[in-house]
Amino acid sequence: MSLQGEGLRQGMPCMFVRFAGCNLHCAWCDTRYSLNNSQGVETTAEEIMQAVIVSGMRYVCITGGEPLLQKEELVPLVAAIHEAGVFVDIETNGTIPFGEVQEYASVCMDVKCPSSGEMSDLSLLDSLRPEDSVKFVIGDEADYLYMVEVLAAHPDLRAPVCITPVFGTDAKWLIETIIAEKLPVRFQLQLHKVVNIP
Repeated sequence: MSLQGEGLRQGMPCMFVRFAGCNLHCAWCDTRYSLNNSQGVETTAEEIMQAVIVSGMRYVCITGGEPLLQKEELVPLVAAIHEAGVFVDIETNGTIPFGEVQEYASVCMDVKCPSSGEMSDLSLLDSLRPEDSVKFVIGDEADYLYMVEVLAAHPDLRAPVCITPVFGTDAKWLIETIIAEKLPVRFQLQLHKVVNIP
């Protein structure tokens, strides 16, 4: 349990459920330990559900790795958490369709920018709803220009957009540029890293 460090619910107390295994290898990944399934602890959906109930938390964030790689286990788990009256976010790298979980959860799609060395499936942006969100992690000017291009190509995007600089990079130019260009985005720093909590 911790505080949500980014996204629409930044700062809220949250229980994190981290799925092991990822289909990408982003250059600036901050959870490399979750990339390989062998680094995880095999846990049943019932055990996770019990942990959620015992925690008393009203907000759960399912993250990874890439949770949607384990969709067969994920969908019933998310449905059960939702039915228990707990709000659920699912963080995804935007490479796997997520429609099956949207009945039970809000989706945060992390659009991979060029400096990550990876690429998301931008067609999935059309599946996002106002209660979902899009995240861009910006490492340099090329990433920023890519984000502007993606947003221009998706004028009907319904989900709010959050952007954050790669942790440790200079954010001042990004803030100044967002203000100067009047972009309809939400700038954020990764709160959990700023205040040094897990």
